Amino acid sequence: MPASKRDVVRMVLEHKRPPYVPWHFGFTKEALEKLQNHFGTNDIEPFLDNHFVGLGEQIGFLTDIGNDRFQDVFGVVWDRSVDKDIGNVEGCILNTPSLDGYEFPDPLDERYFENIPKQLEKYPDSFRLYYLGFSLYERAWTLRGMENLLTDFIVNPEFVHSLLGTIADYNIAQVKKALSYDIDAVYFGDDWGQQHGLIMGPALWKEFIYPQLKRMYSVVKDAGKFVIIHSCGDVDELFDDLIEIGLNCFNPFQPEVMDTEHLMKQYRGRLSFHGGLSTQKTLPYGSIDDVRNESKRLIELGSAGDYIFAPAHDVEGDVPLENMLAFIQEAQKQKL
Repeated sequence: MPASKRDVVRMVLEHKRPPYVPWHFGFTKEALEKLQNHFGTNDIEPFLDNHFVGLGEQIGFLTDIGNDRFQDVFGVVWDRSVDKDIGNVEGCILNTPSLDGYEFPDPLDERYFENIPKQLEKYPDSFRLYYLGFSLYERAWTLRGMENLLTDFIVNPEFVHSLLGTIADYNIAQVKKALSYDIDAVYFGDDWGQQHGLIMGPALWKEFIYPQLKRMYSVVKDAGKFVIIHSCGDVDELFDDLIEIGLNCFNPFQPEVMDTEHLMKQYRGRLSFHGGLSTQKTLPYGSIDDVRNESKRLIELGSAGDYIFAPAHDVEGDVPLENMLAFIQEAQKQKL
């Protein structure tokens, strides 16, 4: 009997050679609409044959408050007049470096868990990921403001430790509940990188971010599950530290900011990667042949293991339909 998609992803994360390179693709609203129109249905999953089933809610639940504004469960207002997928933070919840008077939402809100049984029943052979977006630094700056938080690292360090610790407590409570279901991994989303280097620099990352990551990852590892993270930007200088505290797989693996081929070889047997196909150059600006050739190269590099094929981020609306179909087809050719 052929290995299930769930088993194939597990092989990759356990540093074994899989029967083929698994894949999982994500799309922004504009790109998704192109594929939905092409396939003639809103449910394009049967045409993608993705290997993950996503559980939980990556960015939480938002309430439409009008005029393209949405409020999340933390009270943060997002302006989606331009960015329709996430939006831009409007205003500041924590106007002073203090949590006095602010109450965190309920981490055990049933909405995060109510669809898990149905999703597992619908996709029984898929690898099961519980998503936690904005899982630490990003949650902190959306509450406090980016400039304020970066200043607080220097001027109000005790407040930053308190804020990040409280966010980690919230996440840990939610993760423990998620672990009561038959999941395979927890996926933490938290962007630390820029096009060149870390937003806060390595010293501040190690002092403030690392201890809370270690706490959160240990809960997952102690339960015998995998840790997967998403962190945009040039962050490969952190890989050794992240592996030390339990990281199994890194996404989005952007070729514009890191040497993907070198890193796949350097970390083989220690860290798996998910992503790698250029969303800044090849997909929006390359030809169909460019996309096919880059996809084939990545799949070949990943054939020995430690790799899940995908674009380096959710595909944007500026990518031609033909280029999207090209990388989908290249992945699926492996199973023909």
